[in-house]
Amino acid sequence: MNKSRRSFLKVAGISAFALSGSVAGLSLAGEARAQIAPGRYERGGAALKAKRWAMVIDTRQFHTAKDYQPLIDACHAFHNVPAIPDNQDIKWLWLDTFNHAFPDEMNQYLDERRSSNSYPLLCNHCTNPPCVRVCPTQATYKMEDGIVAMDYHRCIGCRFCMAGCPYGARSFNFKDPRKFLADPAPNQAYPTRMIGVVEKCTFCAERLAAGQLPACVEASGGKILFGDLEDPKSTVRQALAANYSIRRKPNLGTQPGVYYLI
Repeated sequence: MNKSRRSFLKVAGISAFALSGSVAGLSLAGEARAQIAPGRYERGGAALKAKRWAMVIDTRQFHTAKDYQPLIDACHAFHNVPAIPDNQDIKWLWLDTFNHAFPDEMNQYLDERRSSNSYPLLCNHCTNPPCVRVCPTQATYKMEDGIVAMDYHRCIGCRFCMAGCPYGARSFNFKDPRKFLADPAPNQAYPTRMIGVVEKCTFCAERLAAGQLPACVEASGGKILFGDLEDPKSTVRQALAANYSIRRKPNLGTQPGVYYLI
């Protein structure tokens, strides 16, 4: 065996060992992330837990787009979501029309109130999230309680998750978002993001770990319900049992975790 071949095999062997370690590390890191509860947040009580978190938005109690603004403001302020000009829209919670939000509800005779209203949109925290399947680094991953979470440090900016998400729920930071935040940032306890990463709604997993409801739920004054979809006695299950609800693009089979009472 000549020297060049021995050198090649040596390098190949080291690379294979390193790769196997990296894959194992990714797996262990993914498991560990689900167990980590942020310690920098002011606790409101014991961590809130569920087998499957879900949200029910009672759109009948919101009459204009302005009615939703306090929810959007609460979400974006808590998570340091920047307002970047030049049409670069970084959003966690936003509004859209009925036809855009629910393209499968093809009822041209829908009453004026429902058809003309604005509807709040966010990450649907799907049971079968396509964004998780296409992410090459596990930067986006699904927790045991159904929340589709983000690890900004693992995001390499490939935007595969944006292509995989059928709900347009993810935003990419083409510019440094920190330059468009107040100094200091509105919420010093929540991490700011950097240029070249994707971000989205996380169902306020960090607030749940601190015993608090999501920011938008808290700001809604009871118009948005949040609870365990697997618990028949939970508020979300009771609301779904007593009212007609719809979800976004149910025919895709992603099983969204956000329900709308219309």
